[in-house]
Amino acid sequence: MNDFPLILVVDNEAVNCKVLSWALREAGFRTISVQSGSEALPAALDHLPDLIILDVMMPGENGFTVCQRLQANPATRDIPVIFLSGLSETGDKLRGLELGAVDYITKPFAGDEVVARVRIHLRLRRARQALIAEQAAKLSTIRQAQQAMLVSPDDLPEARFGVEFLTVHEAGGDIYDVFASSANAYGYFVADVTGHDLGASFWTPAIKTLIRQNTSPIFSLADTFTTMNGVLCQVLSPAQVLTAAYLTLNRSSGKARLIRAGHPEPVLLRAGAAPQLLASEGDVLGGFENAFFEVRMIDVQPGDRLFLYTDGLLERPGRLLPQGQPHLLDACIRTAGLPLKEAVRDILRILLPEGSIPPDDVVLMGVEV
Repeated sequence: MNDFPLILVVDNEAVNCKVLSWALREAGFRTISVQSGSEALPAALDHLPDLIILDVMMPGENGFTVCQRLQANPATRDIPVIFLSGLSETGDKLRGLELGAVDYITKPFAGDEVVARVRIHLRLRRARQALIAEQAAKLSTIRQAQQAMLVSPDDLPEARFGVEFLTVHEAGGDIYDVFASSANAYGYFVADVTGHDLGASFWTPAIKTLIRQNTSPIFSLADTFTTMNGVLCQVLSPAQVLTAAYLTLNRSSGKARLIRAGHPEPVLLRAGAAPQLLASEGDVLGGFENAFFEVRMIDVQPGDRLFLYTDGLLERPGRLLPQGQPHLLDACIRTAGLPLKEAVRDILRILLPEGSIPPDDVVLMGVEV
């Protein structure tokens, strides 16, 4: 997982290096640190970080001098530099910006603020609007088979998931994907393109490309869905929208984040507790430009399970399954003692007994914390 942004922290105070590195790693970034100005340029040349957080007041070579040396070297000239300093005078800030830094944070600092500033400047470097236009042009030409990019639990055992995907003839549009979302988390994505025809299924690889391109520690989950919405508003037909649920899970910190776009509510099943539906607000993707998406934070612990699914799981021709989601919750309880892959398979069998034919594709994904 070495594709995630690397941040170089330069500060002669060891405690500052530790605090900043911890906050950045918690946000999903990789970090390295050095404790003197003389070490900064060699470290930058060796590792070519995506961004540098640079203390100003250091013995020997101070931050302003280091910034000048970074700017003078073609290999490091384009690396964004954020100054961190106890100097709060306007003149000091202007000097730092004139030397080529992109931002200036005064001490004492808050870890959340530093992370937010880092994200902003990495996003600016990526030229987000140009990226959206480029992605929209590429996605308009993608027409591949629906099964081309399916991820199997055996392909990614460390993600600890099970999935059942039932396709119905000429009723396409259901999508799922699992991938590393940061250096210490995995992302679990389930979505459904409206339309009960073969054309909807053609979007499967395109949507998977889009979610992966816009998942990074640089972006919050709301940023990811906002960018996706902007692209999809350009490329989907007026009669099409996308509903989706996207969950990121950091098992080491026991934190999960959920964002939904008009999609059915996932299920959280804790050991020895009643299952619950995880509600959050979110508009569909591709429907209109100014969509709103709420991110829900969830504390999890080993043994917990989360289930994401598409609405075909609860549909029958012309109607919803009797009892709807309560029936799903009951099925989760009945299968709680089984290994995850077996539990996912049996939940599907309970809700879709042999011989049942839903009117739409069905995805059911289980995730083990």
